[in-house]
Amino acid sequence: MSSFPQPHGAAAVRTGPSFGIDIGGSGMKAAPVDLATGQLTADRFRIDTPQPATPDQLASVVRELVEHHEWRGPVGVCMPSVVTHGIVRSAANIDDGWLGVNGEELFAESIGQPVHVVNDADAAGVAEMMWGAGRGRSGVVICLTFGTGIGSGMFVDGVLVPNTELGHLELDGHEAEQRAAASVRQRDSLDWKRWAYRVDRYLGHVVRLFSPELIILGGGASKRPDEWVDRLDPGCELAVADFANNAGIAGAAVLAPDLG
Repeated sequence: MSSFPQPHGAAAVRTGPSFGIDIGGSGMKAAPVDLATGQLTADRFRIDTPQPATPDQLASVVRELVEHHEWRGPVGVCMPSVVTHGIVRSAANIDDGWLGVNGEELFAESIGQPVHVVNDADAAGVAEMMWGAGRGRSGVVICLTFGTGIGSGMFVDGVLVPNTELGHLELDGHEAEQRAAASVRQRDSLDWKRWAYRVDRYLGHVVRLFSPELIILGGGASKRPDEWVDRLDPGCELAVADFANNAGIAGAAVLAPDLG
């Protein structure tokens, strides 16, 4: 695609190096990124997400991640939250103390660099639409990340509909991510076949609601697609994410502030 979709306040597209941080429910990962290709230009560095995942705790780890890579410049951060204009509006897999916090100001103060904060699945979707499985695709495309929870990034003709949070849809009387997130497979001692059945029911629900032309399957579970993707038949085209678990880092880096 010639351009990419932008959440509120995101920078204009640019080339050159950037830096992305992906905050998840279990781990925080960071690396510099080549914006021409979306590839990491150094090894990803990971630190376990502190428990409780309070604002001050996460800000401290963000500083450690930046210092590890000796990065100087703007930073993009994605996290498992609804984020509008830098302010965190939900906290499904982090501490409730985040609600109402301006994450951009907090992280910028911690690292001394400009920061842009976005939803994690939105960032992953941006990476897949720019360089990966969704590149050049029109119509409704949904990127779903299966990890601690289920994140979603929805695009209509290449334009992001931010903060969709489709993992919180109700399915069979439950919140969908409580039944079909990757973490649930271990929690409920499910083999891949039984977990894929739950995922397929969830995907079918998404298809009935939004009629996507393509669903991109990402997150940690996308590293083992042979175990479950062939068992899915939700009624639309499926693709495995090209960036797997690095999509959040790459997408966050794209959306880091542009200082001109």
